[in-house]
Amino acid sequence: MKTCVRPEGLCPGDKVAVVSLSKGILGEESCRHDLHLGSMRLNELGLVPEFMPNSLQGVDFLAEHPEARAADLKRAFQDDSIRGIFCAIGGDDTYRTVPYCMDDPGFVHLVQEHPKIFSGFSDTTVNHLMFYQLGLSTFYGPSFINDLAELGTEMLPYTMNAMGRYLAGFPNRPITSSPVWYEERTDFSEAQMGVSRADHPETHGYEVLQGEGTFSGILLGGCTETIYDLLTGAVHPEAKTVNETYHLFPEGEEWDGKICFLETSEEKPSPELLAKELSAIREKGVFDHAAGLIIGKPQDEVHYEAYKEVYQQAAGGKIPILYNVNFGHAYPRTVLAIGQEAVVDLEKREIRYP
Repeated sequence: MKTCVRPEGLCPGDKVAVVSLSKGILGEESCRHDLHLGSMRLNELGLVPEFMPNSLQGVDFLAEHPEARAADLKRAFQDDSIRGIFCAIGGDDTYRTVPYCMDDPGFVHLVQEHPKIFSGFSDTTVNHLMFYQLGLSTFYGPSFINDLAELGTEMLPYTMNAMGRYLAGFPNRPITSSPVWYEERTDFSEAQMGVSRADHPETHGYEVLQGEGTFSGILLGGCTETIYDLLTGAVHPEAKTVNETYHLFPEGEEWDGKICFLETSEEKPSPELLAKELSAIREKGVFDHAAGLIIGKPQDEVHYEAYKEVYQQAAGGKIPILYNVNFGHAYPRTVLAIGQEAVVDLEKREIRYP
């Protein structure tokens, strides 16, 4: 079983890099308020933001230059003063950065010999899978624009608490359900600064779809839309080639001793599309070999009940499933540590790191 190196926690005064590995929206004028807010929140955590040279180049430039995105990630690992890395946001073509990283022996050496905290979600799934293959434990968690630059008067409290997992000396508490959930915003403009998200009491909590007792394993997974594209090339045919060339997504017995976590994007795929995505994942042997599944809360609870049936049908009746967990595209979000062992307690409805 592949074991991953866990990077050291962040300390006051540490520099953290911000990288735009997919969509370059952080460099647009429309995101200047996000840039300010996110920087302020990092400062409040005692951290010093360092924006990599290409991270603010804007949407058009970064869409045309995946090598520039990869160069920023390399710089972050080359700089010994940088201790952590936060992705600006997701997107849909992060796979284009992979060859520039994996074909660079110097980068591979730096990742393996100088581990650093790496955080993001959504299409950042690609980077997480890449780092897993290189033996680095990363964190499926907050990103700069979505979380640090939350437009309300403060970060969402549940997410803020999850951020503590990146800090040295933070108590190792179980992950349990948030008491509230928040709707996605429809307006991200500067006019919304100080305006709270619409929130709702959490009436479901973490739900057990099947199984009992506990299960444990190494965490690995990501966004179903991104994984589906890697496996099939449904959106970007080149994504499938990249996955096969660099063996990003494990297959068959490689899932022995692992917990697979999956979540759906802001596109809120139909139950029929989700079934197709899960079918592609099933064909890789995930549900036959993994110790269990952790499924994220659907954003805005769209298709909430229908998704449950889709996951159960795709996975079959043997593998335990914990559903409606606070990670991925739904707000608020916790942190799942890829490449680290976790214990899922279905009775207590919680996730623990031993």
